[in-house]
Amino acid sequence: NASSDGTQEALQKQFSDVEYIFNPTNLRFAGGNNVGIDYALRKGADYILLLNNDTTVADNFLDELVSTASTSLNVGIVGPKMYYHGDPNRIWYAGGKIEWWKGWISHVGVREIDNGQYGQTIETDFVSGCCIFVKREVVEKVGMLDTAYYIYGEDVDWCIRASRAGYRIMYEPKAKIWHKLSVSTGGHLSWFKNWNKLKSQLKIMVRYAKWYQFFTIPFGIIFEIIKNYTKVRTSGF
Repeated sequence: NASSDGTQEALQKQFSDVEYIFNPTNLRFAGGNNVGIDYALRKGADYILLLNNDTTVADNFLDELVSTASTSLNVGIVGPKMYYHGDPNRIWYAGGKIEWWKGWISHVGVREIDNGQYGQTIETDFVSGCCIFVKREVVEKVGMLDTAYYIYGEDVDWCIRASRAGYRIMYEPKAKIWHKLSVSTGGHLSWFKNWNKLKSQLKIMVRYAKWYQFFTIPFGIIFEIIKNYTKVRTSGF
């Protein structure tokens, strides 16, 4: 994605047997991944896996994602359980929740220590783009990631479109990864991250929420911003 720090040369030198795509400009998350998605589909891929480069994964995580995606024809997208890399038993994602009346989009289980409380494979509202496993037919039916989002929200939008097209969005806890959060956007409390997350969240609400939900959405967003800012400041996560 137009890296200028020597990444291209370093990768080619260390992993010479890998095929690379180097974009001449920074297409951001959606545009950059769409280039890869298009390439994979043209090569005949049955599934697409988007995985952030600031993650480590359990040995069997991909097997578990494939297994869950294969359980039913209408399962379209699957996501793993995701932990904080720096605190490997603390949950970052155990499902995604969209609260339309609040105008709020959040992760289930975020900041909780994993004691097995989110150990069931369940349907969920969205999967984080940090690691999202998608069937080919979903992309063919609803399209790729929407580049109208500057950053953040592309994954949620994708899942909403898939869900409304009749596909189930699944959380699979037997697949596990660990994520170094917000490395490229300045950390949890950076202005860049939070301002762009809010803009994307509002875009999603404008697109998909019912008109009458906007009577409560502004109040819900203000309440959740204050609540979450306080949690992050006190917990460090």
